[in-house]
Amino acid sequence: MTHGKGPALSRRSFIAASLLGAAIEPALAGAQNATERPGGPLPALAAASDIPESIKALKPMTAGVVPISDAERRQRIEKAQRLMREQRLDALVMEGGTSLYYFTGTRWGLSERTFVGVIPVRGEIAWVCPAFEEERARELIRFGADVRTWEEDESPYARIAGILKDRSANGRIGIEERMRFFVVDGIRHAAPHLELTSGDPVSAGCRMIKSPAELAIMRRANEITLAAYKAALSALHEGMSLVDLRRNLNAAYTALGTPQASVLASFGRYTAYPHGSTAPQVLREGDFVLVDDGCTLEGYPADVTRTVIFGKPTAHQRDVWNLEKRAQAAAFAAVKPGVTCESIDAAARKVITDANYGPGFKLPGLPHRTGHGIGLDGHEWPYLVPGNKLPLAPGMCFSDEPTISNYAEFGVRLEDCFYVTESGAEFFTTASESIDKPFGS
Repeated sequence: MTHGKGPALSRRSFIAASLLGAAIEPALAGAQNATERPGGPLPALAAASDIPESIKALKPMTAGVVPISDAERRQRIEKAQRLMREQRLDALVMEGGTSLYYFTGTRWGLSERTFVGVIPVRGEIAWVCPAFEEERARELIRFGADVRTWEEDESPYARIAGILKDRSANGRIGIEERMRFFVVDGIRHAAPHLELTSGDPVSAGCRMIKSPAELAIMRRANEITLAAYKAALSALHEGMSLVDLRRNLNAAYTALGTPQASVLASFGRYTAYPHGSTAPQVLREGDFVLVDDGCTLEGYPADVTRTVIFGKPTAHQRDVWNLEKRAQAAAFAAVKPGVTCESIDAAARKVITDANYGPGFKLPGLPHRTGHGIGLDGHEWPYLVPGNKLPLAPGMCFSDEPTISNYAEFGVRLEDCFYVTESGAEFFTTASESIDKPFGS
């Protein structure tokens, strides 16, 4: 693992620090899309005659995107096994989800029927699946030929216990954090001699550091998202509804070649709601317009926010927008390998509190952390939040989004994702230049 020019971090100290960060705020499965946000699924595409010219002019931007290779996934599995040895874990057990996909490339939806993948500290990956699903499972499984099935009147947990016994996994077993309780409880009853513990040192220890291939996919996803925003926001008009705007964004993503996308949008005072409002909203002259979230590319979601003014900004709107810009820039400038996650939050928060907002999480001010990790989950380890002393390392990826929220007026959020380099940070997208140039020069 390369740690760059900052203070050196051993792998053991890195994992220990990662556990501290995880203890402060555990990641939630698919948190970016699972968060209950107003708006529901994207509205249906508009008729071709209703699509703005700015969106009709878009072309697909997915050419040249290279999926994660099986060779890279093998390297991930090898790293997981190395971390297991260091952490004295005999295996990592996972259900369907982003960690299973990260290591194996296999996607499997969750149901009441248990399906798991087991990475042992030594030896081949093994699988447990419902017997009637075996053929489909074998079509999807790319690593490991040991597939153990269970009939509807049999216990899947006995199969899992059998795999662990056959792989000499007789001690500590890592449980991936999003495993459901009934599955963990079933394993515990089937193998009471095993110690079931957190698998975060393995899953987070691998996933927090992105490879060049991951960074390339994430950069393109964020660039596509910004292109969709630019096209859709250029078509704002008096009286349009949130549904109108979300429909235009849907059309933009489709034209750009990424119909899998999430869209949050707010007008006027509702831009103060960090995750939107359920209130009906119609665009009026002088409103702030906020758009958030992004498309998904090869499983990696983008996350970009832009706040623009519809019409001419007041002096106060300009001042708050500029304050938000300075706070975002302060967080970005503070990024270096070896500095703590909490110090990045502190840099942004100081700019805002020095302008007499807050303090802390109080409103008007910055009501949430400055940023979150991002990868296959829109929100994942680690977090730029007070109290998280995890040191940054090259390859970590975060959002930079210190919102300024005032429910009596409006909110402003500028969000771009960045990755830590050997000497600092690099954004995936071009940050907003000014309230008059939200997409740069």
